Amino acid sequence: MRDEKIITVEELSGYGQINTLNEQAFTLVKQQRATWNLATTNYTALGEVQTRTFDFGHFRIVAQHNPGRMRSSAAKTDAQSIKSRPCFLCLQNLPEEQKGIPYGKDYMVLANPFPIFPYHLTIPHFSHIPQKIDGFFGDMLELSRQLTGMVVFYNGPECGASAPDHFHFQAGSRGLLPIESEIELLEDRYAHTVFNSGSVIIFAVEQYLRRFVSIVASSKDEILHAFQYLYSLLPSADGKEPMLNMLSYYDNNKWRVILFPRGKQRPSHFFLTDDRQIIVGPAAVELGGILVLPRPEDFELITHQTVSEIYSEVTLPEDVFYQWIAAAGKYSLGI
Repeated sequence: MRDEKIITVEELSGYGQINTLNEQAFTLVKQQRATWNLATTNYTALGEVQTRTFDFGHFRIVAQHNPGRMRSSAAKTDAQSIKSRPCFLCLQNLPEEQKGIPYGKDYMVLANPFPIFPYHLTIPHFSHIPQKIDGFFGDMLELSRQLTGMVVFYNGPECGASAPDHFHFQAGSRGLLPIESEIELLEDRYAHTVFNSGSVIIFAVEQYLRRFVSIVASSKDEILHAFQYLYSLLPSADGKEPMLNMLSYYDNNKWRVILFPRGKQRPSHFFLTDDRQIIVGPAAVELGGILVLPRPEDFELITHQTVSEIYSEVTLPEDVFYQWIAAAGKYSLGI
């Protein structure tokens, strides 16, 4: 089955450059757009999505009306729903036309057929194992280093992942998430420096509707160490993974990892039963500043106030965030 789903280098080369993983990933999306009707339709439709920008002064939220994302935004991720459907990330369940390229011995790089970005990847593990970043964060860093034209992101099993039963990353075109252009200003003017050794810096940012921490480092070992420490301090229940989303990218020989600790899976607006309901499933992309809204009525009626409520409700509560950061302040490279 694995061999049947792998696109040969010769076949891929007919659609673009293939010298690096980054080139292969972009070329893969082009190949899938050309050979798979679902991908053709949805990537073409992406060029016509409507957007609205909500200005909050030192940052912005871009609402994107994207009907193709209803499957993800409204996905049922309870145990019974997961058990009752075939896993759509297992190779044997992929559509006939969907093929990909292997990454290392553990992953397959696939074009996401329901894109938010002009180039959007899903990167599932070959094995059907649960979504849990512990033990796999190093893989995320390596993907970030090699996919130089993309942001790699991770959604926790109760934080926007529509396949919490199958471990995977996603990646999307660089330069589209508002946080990418805002992060340096945020770190300079709106952040508390939790730790700075010169080679690794940990920032905590609050005045952004959603509270987060960013880690900047040029050493893989040091950023792995820093992440593991922060991760170990996050609240969790019943042995579950702490609720979180992450973004990671690699620039100028250094990584920047943005970690969004969560308080809730979905905002209260999702569960309303009248015309105030908003179908939204905040995940890493939303926390990065693109608020995906599949329904036209939600896109048309959403306001600054509602945007603020959605983000504020799903982020880690203020008091818990302060406790986490206070504990994180004890971090040192010697721990």
